[in-house]
Amino acid sequence: MAKGINLAIFKHFFDSTKNSSLLLLGGVIFSLILANSAFSSTFESILTTKIDLSVANFNLDFSISAWINDGLMAIFFLLVGLEIKRELIEGELSSVKKASLPVFAALGGMLVPALIYMAFNAGKSTASGWGIPMATDIAFALAIVGALGNRIPLSLKIFLAALAIVDDLGAILVIAIFYSNDLHWDAMGIAAAITAGLFLLNYLGVKKIIYYLIPGIFLWYFVHHAGIHATIAGVILAFSIPTNPVKEASPLEKLEHSLAIPVNFLIMPIFALANTNIVIKSELFQVFGDALGLGIMGGLLVGKTIGVTFFSWLAVKLKIAKLPKGVNWNHILGMGMLAGIGFTMSIFISMLSFSNPLYIAEAKFAILCASIIAAILGYLYLTSLNKRSSGSTNKASTKTNP
Repeated sequence: MAKGINLAIFKHFFDSTKNSSLLLLGGVIFSLILANSAFSSTFESILTTKIDLSVANFNLDFSISAWINDGLMAIFFLLVGLEIKRELIEGELSSVKKASLPVFAALGGMLVPALIYMAFNAGKSTASGWGIPMATDIAFALAIVGALGNRIPLSLKIFLAALAIVDDLGAILVIAIFYSNDLHWDAMGIAAAITAGLFLLNYLGVKKIIYYLIPGIFLWYFVHHAGIHATIAGVILAFSIPTNPVKEASPLEKLEHSLAIPVNFLIMPIFALANTNIVIKSELFQVFGDALGLGIMGGLLVGKTIGVTFFSWLAVKLKIAKLPKGVNWNHILGMGMLAGIGFTMSIFISMLSFSNPLYIAEAKFAILCASIIAAILGYLYLTSLNKRSSGSTNKASTKTNP
């Protein structure tokens, strides 16, 4: 695909995530207000209300909260999977040369935070939360980049988007491998058969999306009942949808375009509303001194910055990759700071990590604090770089034009 087409796809993706972040932020704020108001118990009772959509032998009796986290978020993961596959086929991850830097950066941005978390929590009851600081929230991170406007190169924005997409793939693998339990092999066998059928449709050249979506619903059901988190079904379905590297819109691109608005402007804000209902108590402020909070905040704020920057430097030093045009190491350091915005995926993993409500509340509060700090630090640092660059340019111009 031509460079111009790639940039058009990126700009559409960038604009949708950037704009939706305002609604996502609104959902966070409204949820916090509700949780700390007289309506707190009412809000909680609504979230725990059961909605039974069972049909015949298909058990679909879940709470509203479960429908959001297991149902709606499967659609979110479907969109993430579509974005990952598109990038692998025709985007910034479509060749070793293009993919090397964001892949290395994302790898460092996952490994170092996990190691920092375990340095604080190894051997403790909170050790299972090691996956929490590995994630980057693409919507909020790109929103901050959007606020910077033309003060940073477009190539840097593309680098961050590619990094976040690889990061999402890593988080998906972590959830599938480490946060699934009590596996039921009969349901897993049916899910595997449906998966094989979906990829057979792709192989046979079937283009109509409906022939993938209907089996995809059954795939979601059997993956859920197999003991694997149901959102993984969305990713499996996404990778079975046909695409191509040419200008003509593929079924994958059509479905991605159709899902972008409902996911970014409805599902993600609903998720934020349902899952950031943190009751602010004095106990929560212990996150600034206990192992759980220090592991999450240290992982997101320090681990992400070090991991992204060092692994990027390593990739360039080993001549595996090179810096994008117009990007320098100070830019990469700033992107590492913004990668510490872990919000959506981090909260999601925290709910899979713990059964103790206090741990979950502490983890959410630590994620919220770290993400706000990362956003502010990243924005201020990249803004200061632009000012210094502008100042240097002006001085040079004055010297050459006395």
